[in-house]
Amino acid sequence: MRGDLVRKLIARGLATGLAVLAFVVLALTGATAWGLGLAVAALAAAGWERRVRPQADGVAETVLLAAGILTGYARRLDDGFDPALAATALVVLGLALLVGPLRQAGNLQIRAANLPVRGWTPLVAAELPVALLVLLALIAGAAAATLPAWVALAAALLVGGVAGAVALGLARRRFRPAAGGGPVARALRRHRPEFLLYFSAPPGSEYQVTMWLPYLERLGRPFLVMLREPEFLPTVSAATTAPVVYCPTLSAMDEALAPSLRVAFYVNHGAKNSHCIRYTQLTHVQLHHGDSDKAPSANPVSGIFDRIFVAGRAAIDRYARAGVHIPAEKFVVVGRPQVEGIEVRRGPVTAATPTVLYTPTWTGHHADTNYCSLPAGEALLRGLLERGATVILRAHPYTAQNPASARQLARLHDLLAADRARTGRAHVFGAAASRELTLTECVNRSDALVSDVSGVISDYLYSGKPYAVTDMVDAGARFPAEFPLAASGYVLRRDMSNVDDVLDRLLGDDPLAETRWATRTRYLGDFPTESYADGFLAAARRELDGDAAVPAPHAADAAASPAATA
Repeated sequence: MRGDLVRKLIARGLATGLAVLAFVVLALTGATAWGLGLAVAALAAAGWERRVRPQADGVAETVLLAAGILTGYARRLDDGFDPALAATALVVLGLALLVGPLRQAGNLQIRAANLPVRGWTPLVAAELPVALLVLLALIAGAAAATLPAWVALAAALLVGGVAGAVALGLARRRFRPAAGGGPVARALRRHRPEFLLYFSAPPGSEYQVTMWLPYLERLGRPFLVMLREPEFLPTVSAATTAPVVYCPTLSAMDEALAPSLRVAFYVNHGAKNSHCIRYTQLTHVQLHHGDSDKAPSANPVSGIFDRIFVAGRAAIDRYARAGVHIPAEKFVVVGRPQVEGIEVRRGPVTAATPTVLYTPTWTGHHADTNYCSLPAGEALLRGLLERGATVILRAHPYTAQNPASARQLARLHDLLAADRARTGRAHVFGAAASRELTLTECVNRSDALVSDVSGVISDYLYSGKPYAVTDMVDAGARFPAEFPLAASGYVLRRDMSNVDDVLDRLLGDDPLAETRWATRTRYLGDFPTESYADGFLAAARRELDGDAAVPAPHAADAAASPAATA
């Protein structure tokens, strides 16, 4: 997060500083060529700023650059007053003042993918600020080449005409809305979706949606994905054939809510979930995007949903242990369908050169939920390398948001790269581990896991293979009570002082194997391996069909539950 702030501050400083410098050189000196070069550099900086700060307001810098470029243009032509150049100045000034409001108005329009509709107006409105920067760059080029002023005027009128058409289209939608909604609403009614997957989250969180899309598609019912942030539209729409709709406002949500919808699924506890919960005609089901012993996994906000799909009985007990009182009938044990592709293997590690998956989590939003082991990661990796292990290092997608974590991760990458060059062991890290391989593939390639407190442990538990958990909160003897999955794994102290002992047991005789197998049932449900995902599919279909009687816990779940044996 601090890394994002630093990039934004640098972008702001470059865009503003270069714009002022270019204007000073063009307006107050005779170094026109240098000034035009600085202006182009300032335009490039402004374009970069819009990438890192999509909502950046660069009107002042744009007007300053336009004034400087046109002053330099007039000096290059040296023809006195030029009506074409004056008209160009008026058009560019109008565009500088107009494109910002047009972009904002376009951002308030509903957008869709995977639907047979064409909504070009909001898309063009979003790109008009970039078009203005390109226009100014072209005018600067025309000035440098001493082209006639009518060339700049023609380019300005072209962009101005596009902006005018966009403005008319947006005004028509605002003041004369189509009866029955716009083209997106009409296309959705024809699609007749039975449920929606609602999603709102910070950038980089699309994995929360994409992990559920294959299973929602297997329901065999028409559905749509509703997004509240525009940056997710390309990635999510590429991951499914279902319609994906970006709804920036509550009125856009109203427009997208087809009468055929009966259920809304959610994958997190985003603040904007309340915008969809208000539709009382829908059944609201929380799916979560992972199952872990982290504090957020027992979020009291879960109580606002009609149903809470959980992987196993342990998730229900987790809420009770945290003092969160939710009626039992809201919970439905459905397993964790994403683990169905994980290969199950019982028994200790037998490979002479084992492969160990290491999955450090991120630092979290608050200090009390910081379970990240990257500060101690070097001692862990050196212990693994001394045992001849091959390491798969797969970091959390949010790691780069913290500059310190990013630096720590880079050092671990360097350590693995050096060992790979020296020994030839095929360590996997970086993009090769996080993008080219899925988590399931990483699990299947490994013989054991070392992880922080995270949902990866629950997924790995399905494999039956041994795992170790890092105690980065320094809870000591309290750690297994606060994070019960640790009781079936080998706990690494925060200072890694017991790393040798833990790795001996993890990669050796594995004395916790039977304990871990009982924990597997309690955390992931008692569903047949060959049809594991059917637990979720059956529960989801019951919700869609309106006959969602809550099933009794499986016998194995009830037996493994502390509440059942108390």
